[in-house]
Order: sequence, then structure tokens, then C-alpha cells
Amino acid sequence: MKPCPSITALTAQNAELQAAIRTAQKMLAAYGDSSSFDQFGYAQAHGALAESLRILLRALGTDTEKGSSLVRTPGGDQPPRCPAAHIEDPDPCRGPVVVTVLDASNAGASGCEHHGARLLASLDGGRVYALPDAPDGAAIRVFNAADTIRPFPWLTDAPRTRDAQLSRAEARDRGERR
Repeated sequence: MKPCPSITALTAQNAELQAAIRTAQKMLAAYGDSSSFDQFGYAQAHGALAESLRILLRALGTDTEKGSSLVRTPGGDQPPRCPAAHIEDPDPCRGPVVVTVLDASNAGASGCEHHGARLLASLDGGRVYALPDAPDGAAIRVFNAADTIRPFPWLTDAPRTRDAQLSRAEARDRGERR
């Protein structure tokens, strides 16, 4: 016979579930009607709704498969990559999915540290959060790495002359030298 969970565990689980339900309700309210979306709007809505569903499933204790957040690349000939990996980014994932990166409107994608940093570097007003089972310091490592990565780093054939096209560290250095 299974022992009864403690009151504290039930309260913590209930709080996590309540937070997951509130998140799902907000995402559904924001993205439930897709009739006026463009292509970017659909992608943003899909990411937000998928992430809120993952949070809800995790709170219910049913999202037990570690690889469930990985997606297959087009053609299926490469290993699965995390949702934070841009479709045009040729780099493979480097490690498990450990962070969620949110943009200024709270749409987000979970990913490995490598793709999380590349995504964060490409966003204005983005934030990074470690997932509950992430190793200590994962979000800090992603944040620090993003500071030195240029936006959309897989685009290497265009000249980068404006501050917005440089890494945040390069833009800061450039401003200090002027």
C-alpha cells in the first residue's frame, strides 16, 4: 500500500497545478482565436500553447518522458532537436532540454542551453528560466552565453554593422569606445 502524501506535498502540488491552470487559461485567452494571425502569429501561438500544455502536464505528473519536448527536423534524417532550435540553425542540440526562453509577450520555447542562448540572443526583451529538473546555473549560463552571441548567428553571409546586428557585448564595447 502506498503511503499518503504529506499535507505540504499536496499543497505544493496544488499550487503548481493552480499556476499551470492560470498559465493555460491566459495562453488560451491570448491565442485561442487565430482568425487574424499571420505566419508569425501562428508560430507564436503554437509555441505558447504547447508550452502551457507542457507546464500543465508536468503539474499533473503525466509528462514523464524526458524526450517529449524534442521535435524532429524536416526530413527526419537528423536527430530530434529542441523547440528552441530555429529551423534554419544547422547546429545540433548540446545536451538535454533545461531552460525556457520567453519573448516580450511571454511566448516561449524550451531548449538545450546552446539553442536557448542562441534564441535569447535573437530576441529583444527576452528572458530565460531554468526548468525544474535543470542543473544548477543553467539559466545563468544561457543568459551569459547569449550576451556574447550575435542575433541569428546562423546567418553568416550578411555584414553586421548596426548595434542591433551585433552581440550585446559587442554593442556595449562599441558604445564605450565612442
